[in-house]
Amino acid sequence: MLNKNFVIVFTIIAFVVGVAFYVAYPTPDEYKAPEDEMVFCTMEAKLCPDGSYVGREGPKCEFAKCPGE
Repeated sequence: MLNKNFVIVFTIIAFVVGVAFYVAYPTPDEYKAPEDEMVFCTMEAKLCPDGSYVGREGPKCEFAKCPGE
């Protein structure tokens, strides 16, 4: 009888702990950064036809347009 009660109580506690962990920790989809969060681009430069350089900018870190384009 004591063994049966112990198994039932242990099962209930394990279930409650499992549900608590499932609710408390975010899923991998929730780890994604929001779109309006700051973006840091690499410090690369592109040589333009007029001899000037432009860097990367914007949310997709694309090279800026060269002067005169």
